[in-house]
Amino acid sequence: MSVLELGELIKTKQITSKELTRIFLQRLKRYNHVLEAVVSYTEELAYKQAKHADELLARGVYLGPLHGIPYGLKDIISVPHYKTTWGSKTFKDQVIDIEAWVYKRLKAAGAVLVAQLVAGSLAYDDIWYGGRTRNPWNIEEFTTGSSAGPAACTSAGMVPFAIGSETAGSITYPAARCGVTALRPTFGSVGRTGVMSISESLDKLGPFCRSATDCTVILDTIRGRDPGDLSSRDSPLDDPFLVDITKLTVGYLDDAEMEVVRVLASKGVNVIPFNLNYTVDSVQGILNFTMDVDMLSHFDKWQRSGQDDDYEAQDQWPIELRRARMIPAVDYVQAQRARGKLIQEVREIFTVDAFIGNATDWEKVCMGNLVGLPLIVVPTGFKNISNPPSSGSRRRTTITTGIYAPPHHDHIALALAMAYQSVTDHHKQRPPINNLGPNDSIPNPPTVTSPPRVLHF
Repeated sequence: MSVLELGELIKTKQITSKELTRIFLQRLKRYNHVLEAVVSYTEELAYKQAKHADELLARGVYLGPLHGIPYGLKDIISVPHYKTTWGSKTFKDQVIDIEAWVYKRLKAAGAVLVAQLVAGSLAYDDIWYGGRTRNPWNIEEFTTGSSAGPAACTSAGMVPFAIGSETAGSITYPAARCGVTALRPTFGSVGRTGVMSISESLDKLGPFCRSATDCTVILDTIRGRDPGDLSSRDSPLDDPFLVDITKLTVGYLDDAEMEVVRVLASKGVNVIPFNLNYTVDSVQGILNFTMDVDMLSHFDKWQRSGQDDDYEAQDQWPIELRRARMIPAVDYVQAQRARGKLIQEVREIFTVDAFIGNATDWEKVCMGNLVGLPLIVVPTGFKNISNPPSSGSRRRTTITTGIYAPPHHDHIALALAMAYQSVTDHHKQRPPINNLGPNDSIPNPPTVTSPPRVLHF
């Protein structure tokens, strides 16, 4: 069920937050041995927050659509008294007694934290010190990263929603792989106090959800000025539900999923072919220079002390950071100048209200993150896996596309995604983790001492 559907059940007292929390904790424990997507269960905290939510409701106090709703945080977001391991065995016992800004916002809205979810080690890919996170749609495949846990757990229905982060594709790639709706908001929309940093000018936090409607609810809750993050701002979020899409002109790139184009056209959107004609030809290099040098500035001591020798994936950050140490300062400065030119050019060529294109094309990932464009990843269908067993398989490869908007126009991307999802059901499909094909087996789950209550709505 969606966040809004679950919220209605709680608001009308058809279920308590405590009961809902128990269901999701048991589901997390049932499937985590397959997906390897959970770092820490915050069970004691969850039941405490759920009890508080139920007590408030009993007194007639309702905090809004997230009141009593369970969720998960990517394990680079700190919560006091619980480990924030950053996915790395170097930091696997780390406890940061800071309430991250995004956690504070969700707590104030009545949401219930049930788990810290896998971040690829130091926010890179899907490998972490406890294993490698799998894609619920195809358990022989991995999620990509680094928001591996939020994507897998939302896809598998182990949480109603989760918060991930992106510096360079860490929301878009796992969302696309796992077939969930996810939003990379405008840079600066969500405060980052209490979050592991790679690059202060690139890092962003955003929601993984079942639908664009849920993404709207989550973004409206977590956005705003964070006093501890000078890059954050109180940019207004116009109401996506009030956008008249028939007054919008939306471009589509050559790699857009045409079903989305046709559906939006049928709903009165003016759709036209569109090209991204900026002249800066080193976009990928600019992002790599920026991200790697900024990351090295945060983990300089860690690398100099040789702690990267124990890193989970030696072909990832250890090599990247050694390479970054060799980048001359003048090249870094020139890269930032080129980035400034790119930002100006993209603003000038953005002659449409939004455009549709591949969400995981590396050039667009680099460009979008450097410029700070909001992007929503939208599931658009499925296809058979490559080389399926002769007896068949229920495993699938997900198909997605991206809807991009200018900075501070997240509501436009959300409105278009909601319009598309209002007449399609790709986002409502669920991975076959309970019912695999004859050759698709998963290990038996660990024994659960108290079986989950089965509810029928």
